[in-house]
Amino acid sequence: MQDTKLIRNFCIIAHIDHGKSTLADRLIEKTGSLSNREMSDQVLDNMDIEKERGITIKAQTASMQYKAKDGNTYLLNLIDTPGHVDFSYEVSRSLAACEGALLVVDASQGVEAQTVANVYLAIESDLEIIPIINKVDLPSADPERVMLQIEDELGIDSTDAVPCSAKTGIGIEDILEVIVKKVPPPEDRNSEPLQALIFDSWFDQYLGAVSLVRVMAGQMKLNGKMQMMSTGSSFDILTLSQLTPKPIPVKQLTAGMVGIASGSIKSVSDTKVGDTITDPSRPSPEPLSGFQLAKQMVFGGIFPIDASDYQNLKDSFEKLQLNDASLTIEMESSQALGLGFRVGFLGLLHMDIIQERLEREYGLELIFTAPTVVYRVTFKDGETQNIENPSKLPDPTLIEYIEEPYVLITIHTPEEYIGGILKILQEKRGIQKDIEYTSGNRVKIIYELPMNEMIFDFHDKLKSISRGYASMDYELTDYRQGDLVKVDVLVNGDKVDALALICHRSQAPYRGRNLCKKLKEILPRQMFQIALQAAIGGKIVARETISALRKDVTAKCYGGDASRKRKLLEKQKEGKKRMKQIGNVEIPQKAFLAILKIDD
Repeated sequence: MQDTKLIRNFCIIAHIDHGKSTLADRLIEKTGSLSNREMSDQVLDNMDIEKERGITIKAQTASMQYKAKDGNTYLLNLIDTPGHVDFSYEVSRSLAACEGALLVVDASQGVEAQTVANVYLAIESDLEIIPIINKVDLPSADPERVMLQIEDELGIDSTDAVPCSAKTGIGIEDILEVIVKKVPPPEDRNSEPLQALIFDSWFDQYLGAVSLVRVMAGQMKLNGKMQMMSTGSSFDILTLSQLTPKPIPVKQLTAGMVGIASGSIKSVSDTKVGDTITDPSRPSPEPLSGFQLAKQMVFGGIFPIDASDYQNLKDSFEKLQLNDASLTIEMESSQALGLGFRVGFLGLLHMDIIQERLEREYGLELIFTAPTVVYRVTFKDGETQNIENPSKLPDPTLIEYIEEPYVLITIHTPEEYIGGILKILQEKRGIQKDIEYTSGNRVKIIYELPMNEMIFDFHDKLKSISRGYASMDYELTDYRQGDLVKVDVLVNGDKVDALALICHRSQAPYRGRNLCKKLKEILPRQMFQIALQAAIGGKIVARETISALRKDVTAKCYGGDASRKRKLLEKQKEGKKRMKQIGNVEIPQKAFLAILKIDD
């Protein structure tokens, strides 16, 4: 049995691109957990998208044996966490599995938004936080300024901060020593009933659904039984392994250890992140705290460009859901786009990743409608309903009021960009909460913002105004009543349900006008005139007209009486009138993507 005094469970928290995955590589390399032949860059990032974008999407772990200077050999469990706000629940569960955290801050960039958010999560989880100043070998590095920033903005003592360079390997041994000295060991609770926290799960084609667990109390034994406390379902424990990060089979996982467990479980939805595993023969009296079901924040429609790809899209979603239980999928049909799906995502990055995976891994050509948030509609009879698809919004005469979700947004930026950023926040109906000048020339801006305004193009605008220097983080706060209306888009008098959107009444004419202008640029001209209109209920608030293509029907008339030409033009006019009545306008995919950029 592993001595709990010689176990250290820690995670690495950082803003995107501050060198978290590279540092993990160096630690694995230094402790010899993988041979040189097995090592690769970003060894804990399995997906191509993770490596290309420099982000971590799925949490990974690595159990390392390290012989410290005090002569003892320690088991170090590194729990890698996703860095993006969309996966903040997964981050909170990974932190719950640790006793300490390495806070990695880039020596040239300093403290950024997600660093702050994840540090607060770590403090709430009562972790020992060890500051690490990474990239000290860069010419632009300023470790002293960054150490002051950590103390001023995060309130963490940085006198013992470890300077390092994950790329060149400077200071890696110092980090291992500080982990052994400062991170507290887990409690010895081997004799208690089994409590194991699932902090990640995925689907393996040979093993079924696999759970990544931290044993809090008791012991998990091979060929024993495990029971999920949220659903009550029981399974046999068929495999137990430790990840180094390659799986190494073990006979048991004792209190304080981290590993993977599988038991021919058919679906990842049975191994929910945050759930507690216990032993049905000697169950734990209560589950571990903090379990939540995944909350979808952003919804979008996904339709195949070719209708014959519908079945392939359905199969692809089923495969994706095996690995990602946080996706919600329901069938949807649109007059303009045919059969497809309405999909719920954790946030915009999650949506972006799923889109890319569907197109890349499954080779599908798809149309994605504009993302929307969940609105809460209260009817005059007192009943409430959640609406995530604008085209499903009921008749305004039945509605008492509509509520929209608000987020608390925190922006870190150099002070020279503050004017432009405040201007966008005001345009987006933001409510100022706080502006704080932190160390040096950096400013922390805190605003409340309707989530609907944030998901349109807020992040793009923020990055372009600040030349990429501003970073943002957000969290959902509550639902608030708003004067919201549905804007319908009509092409030749027919509503295009996939282009409908819900927005604030004051911005509806502006959004409608911009959308009609964009459609005018994008839609191809036909042999007949096309009317593009934006309407709120029965009231038209904007109109554009695409003029008809003209065919020179009089080209064959060489001289002769003028009545010959008039007769041909009259015939053409009649034909165009008839064509307008029966003519269909094909709307290309670009039109659906244009809705995202209508504020340009």
